[in-house]
Amino acid sequence: MLHPQAQALLQLMIDRGVPPMHTMAVPDARSSYRDRKPLTQPQPPEVAEWVDLEPDGPLAPPVRVRVMRPTPTEGHEKRPALVFFHGGGWVIGDLDTHDTLCRELALQAGVVVVSVDYRLAPEHRFPAAVDDCVVATRWVHSQADALGIDAHRLAVGGDSAGGNLAAVVALSLRDASTTDVFDSLRYQLLIYPATDMRRVAPSHTHNGQGYLLTREMLAWYHRHYMGGPEQDTDWRASPLLHPNLGGLPPALVLTAGYDPLRDEGLQYAQALAQAGVACSHVCFERQIHGFILMGRVLEEAHTAVALCAAELRRALHAG
Repeated sequence: MLHPQAQALLQLMIDRGVPPMHTMAVPDARSSYRDRKPLTQPQPPEVAEWVDLEPDGPLAPPVRVRVMRPTPTEGHEKRPALVFFHGGGWVIGDLDTHDTLCRELALQAGVVVVSVDYRLAPEHRFPAAVDDCVVATRWVHSQADALGIDAHRLAVGGDSAGGNLAAVVALSLRDASTTDVFDSLRYQLLIYPATDMRRVAPSHTHNGQGYLLTREMLAWYHRHYMGGPEQDTDWRASPLLHPNLGGLPPALVLTAGYDPLRDEGLQYAQALAQAGVACSHVCFERQIHGFILMGRVLEEAHTAVALCAAELRRALHAG
């Protein structure tokens, strides 16, 4: 049964006439998503240090990154790092919409978080976001000393579209001819990830209406991000369809019971486990897509953040 707080939130959106994303022009959808943040997200906690950077140089990504440290830099101390990719269907979302979550993870996991402001569709269609996130992860590894990061203890993670990108980055680095960055990758944090662009899992039908993220909205995101149906089976868009999921770092796949993406998240977790990858799957059965950001109105969001942070801490601080 849907959590009463989630039910109340959905009813409030109906009562206030909040238009669905897929009925808006892209700029308006981006503004609406940003404007919703103070209504549903907690106050961002204070971190010791944070800075927005615009990397330059031949190996730098063509996008901004935000670096957050949980404690002040002291001498030569280096912390493990999470390279984070925000959600928003590859169309909306930015560094600010996910700033609170990144700060929470930095503080609770004791890691540096590097949030990546990858290029969005439809201005930059697939695989631009993938390319940005792969290059950004490589850049973090190459600049680890300057960033106060332990280059040998990295994780990738994200929510929704960002979870998709994190999974694809891990696969891309594993398949690359050079292994230095991949060898440093210790963990994948995949929060209700999109893993199959064909959108054929049963939950797309069961949860496709009435729970914030709808089938129409997913089609709107897909139309803006992808160039055509022939790309849906490209593993860089649909990591579930990669022919070999073995040899990847351990993962946590977190899903929500009333999410159209629920089943493909579970399918990816199962496929990782069958390929011999250490993978945990946790489903918040009473929740909707996007809930981890909504700690002001959904108490279970705090539980989910704490779980993600605890798993990051365990993976990145061990040994």
